[in-house]
Amino acid sequence: MYPGNNPNEAVNILDLHFIPLLTEQQVQARVHEIGAALTARFPDQKPLFISILSGAFVFASDLIRAFKSDCEVGFVKLSSYTGTRSSGAIQTVMGLEKDLRGRHVIVVEDIVDTGRTLHFFLNQLQLQEPASICTVTFLRKPEAAAFPVQVDYVGFDIEDKFVVGYGLDYEGLGRNLPGVYQLSEQG
Repeated sequence: MYPGNNPNEAVNILDLHFIPLLTEQQVQARVHEIGAALTARFPDQKPLFISILSGAFVFASDLIRAFKSDCEVGFVKLSSYTGTRSSGAIQTVMGLEKDLRGRHVIVVEDIVDTGRTLHFFLNQLQLQEPASICTVTFLRKPEAAAFPVQVDYVGFDIEDKFVVGYGLDYEGLGRNLPGVYQLSEQG
């Protein structure tokens, strides 16, 4: 099911076949670049990283280690996916328990496709009067954009295909893959 030492191997998860898209080395190099940019942008400001669960937890974990200054971390769980498709309805499953007033907030998302989830969440954050909101996403699908959302830092722009790995899943599986794999068109 999972690749051995060869990052070019395809993987099967349940009934679907996935082919390599991004290697672990490509992912880690980009995470460190974004971490350095955020460190330069927020020197001595102790920002609050908010990881949107569940998909962004791997990215957020690596990103805060690449951030070379003091910071705090919080989590929120929003859900809109069922299987390989977005349901279109956003649910807040677990909310944030920190006071955001006057804080610099860095929202960490796994993937922005339609932008619906981030659009919903950013509107909720604005009501809490943070000093600033910075958005970071590991992956973005520009072709799928349906909601206007500002994304300050993008790991990778990809085609509008279903992907797994590095925190992203299919039916709860595949999050632990160190690289990113896209759904094979050949099934």
